[in-house]
Amino acid sequence: MKFKIIQTIILIHIIAFSSFAQESIILKSARTELNRTMSELKSQPIPPYFLSYSITDIHTFRITSSFGKLVTADSNKNRVLDIDLRVGDYKFDNTHIIRGASFSFGSSRNSVDLPLEDDEFAIRAAIWSGTDRSYKKAIETYEKALTNKAVKVQEEDTSADFSREKPQKFIGSEVKLKINTSEWINRLNRISALFAEHGWIYSGMVNLNVEVTTKYYVNSEGSFLQFSEPSYRIFISGRTKADDGMNLPLFKSYFSFSSEGLPNEDILINDTRKMIETLGKLRTAPTMQTYSGPAILSGEASGVFFHEIFGHRVEGHRQKDPNSSQTFKGFENKSILPDFIDVLFDPTINKLRGVELSGHYLYDDEGVKAEKVVSVENGVFKNFIMSRSPIENFPSSNGHGRKQAGYSAVSRQSNLIVDAKKTVKVEDLRKLLIEECKKQDKEFGLYFEKVQGGFTFTGRTIPNAFNVQPILVYKIYTDGRPDELVRGVDLIGTPLTTFSKIIAAGDDLGVFNGICGAESGGVPVSACSPSLLVSMIEVQKKTKSQAKPPLLPSP
Repeated sequence: MKFKIIQTIILIHIIAFSSFAQESIILKSARTELNRTMSELKSQPIPPYFLSYSITDIHTFRITSSFGKLVTADSNKNRVLDIDLRVGDYKFDNTHIIRGASFSFGSSRNSVDLPLEDDEFAIRAAIWSGTDRSYKKAIETYEKALTNKAVKVQEEDTSADFSREKPQKFIGSEVKLKINTSEWINRLNRISALFAEHGWIYSGMVNLNVEVTTKYYVNSEGSFLQFSEPSYRIFISGRTKADDGMNLPLFKSYFSFSSEGLPNEDILINDTRKMIETLGKLRTAPTMQTYSGPAILSGEASGVFFHEIFGHRVEGHRQKDPNSSQTFKGFENKSILPDFIDVLFDPTINKLRGVELSGHYLYDDEGVKAEKVVSVENGVFKNFIMSRSPIENFPSSNGHGRKQAGYSAVSRQSNLIVDAKKTVKVEDLRKLLIEECKKQDKEFGLYFEKVQGGFTFTGRTIPNAFNVQPILVYKIYTDGRPDELVRGVDLIGTPLTTFSKIIAAGDDLGVFNGICGAESGGVPVSACSPSLLVSMIEVQKKTKSQAKPPLLPSP
């Protein structure tokens, strides 16, 4: 269902949910069909031992403005059913990894589009049809898994395929969302119009994305859940090009659980003007050459750094995958970081030092209550983040089984928090950087202020390296010369080596709120960290376009 919105509409209120004082038709339909399925299929030669229905209602509202004019304004609604039907038993079932096959966690999709209207018969009919297909597929996969086990060598990890968890029961409170369409369109147009004042800016956009997700979950163990997760995001982006063809993007994003939590227009305008000023400087900034030496990572850059090189490697399901490098398997109670650093994942909190965190949730997508996980304590590795897929020495979920609608849940990050117990004033990190540069006989160190993301490799067949992509990097000279903006480098390395080079942390906090994409789709996450001083970091040249800037000036 999609509605186009034109500017003549004065006001639209989106009220996404009715009261949750009682069980909804959607949850009731799912529970009824689940009970019927489990009862009737008991007589089959291979009956299901577990069944869950995860229904996701997604309401989105988006406005995009470019160079002062409205580009899009639309609203969408989806309702998706994901089915997790298992045959066999908790120890060995149809989800067992088939070794030697092209398979990855989270890739098996048993999804059904449900009717948008709250009609019990229509919803149950769609659930029934989808369940029938899932059951037949589960039987086929289970038989293949049994055969595969019989002809392959002993598995490295002999833990169970599924964990037993305590049933959860929760009916959430009512949530109402209101958007003044006309007001937001005018506001975004005024902000994006600032880009139009500069002909050397090739893309200047402002987006408002409102998404309200209602989740309904039931399983054969007795769980039933019903709650909503609203999110509001503003994304401002600008792009220009240097004379050598290098694309130069900048962006700034804002997140809140309510429209009231977003910054006012004056702040957005001021931030956009700063972005334009920086883009102008980037166009003429010198390109950075290959470098290894000391560096400071801002809090935001450090957060992304840890998300990429640490967070993905402690997602529990990867330790079970025979194709994964399993970087930290066997590192329990061993030192991997300086003793003044803790790393935790905590989806139970929605704010840190007054900043809202998008990785917050009440229950994960396998019906398990959200839980704080201390992964590193005093530099010593303690815990993986776990879904309901057990691994050796970690038999239970800790509330981190997550997915996007349409995917199967695996262990995923939530609110990653790097907590430094010993800090220095953030301005003193600069002095320590210069001292370290002099010790290493370096003319300058680097300061990574902002990054746009990154990626990491965790497979066994390729080097386990990471690549974090900075967009604002400065040289800090030891002789007192002014800091110099540079461009054209990526931050690279391998995890264990890089961790050993962290020597100090600032007393500040940077927060990166984003969407992380992996096997189970895109899920909202936060990465929080103080600024960090690293004694040795390596950068390589960034790939760049070979196309010249536009031949004609902007109209």
